[in-house]
Amino acid sequence: MGGGVRVEKDSARVAAIGDIDELNCHIGLVISESPSQDIGELLLTIQHDLFNLGSELVMDDRSLIKAERIEWLEQNLDRLNEDLPPLLEFILPGGGKAASQCHLARAMCRRAERSIVKLAREMEVGDQLKAYINRLSDLLFVLCRVLSREAGEDEVYWKSERLAKMTK
Repeated sequence: MGGGVRVEKDSARVAAIGDIDELNCHIGLVISESPSQDIGELLLTIQHDLFNLGSELVMDDRSLIKAERIEWLEQNLDRLNEDLPPLLEFILPGGGKAASQCHLARAMCRRAERSIVKLAREMEVGDQLKAYINRLSDLLFVLCRVLSREAGEDEVYWKSERLAKMTK
């Protein structure tokens, strides 16, 4: 780790760093599906943020994720959500290749968040870092919906037999 500190390969810290790296790779897959320039640039900026986030986990004496980055995520979340229809049902992963890749990135983001929460029990983890990864998963969900629409695909809604029986 940073400063020459040695840690075990299966430590919570290494796991969290690995999950962030894997998330960054999944986002690279979404970018490779050639989304619009706006979304491509957004995702590329997120990749840089994730690299900073991973660096912050390595060098625990630095705070690289600032409040402005979370505000930026929220502004983009609001902007992208504006044109989407209200969500009335749960959405199943799918909606085209780029949207499906983005669903994988969203799920990986949730795993990375769990790893960071676990790590925070062992060492200090910045609040901004935790907030960033939490808000990023919400943004990725909205991006799944946007990418599905860009591809001309319909969203697939979950149909619960149990809920259907309850509403009859």
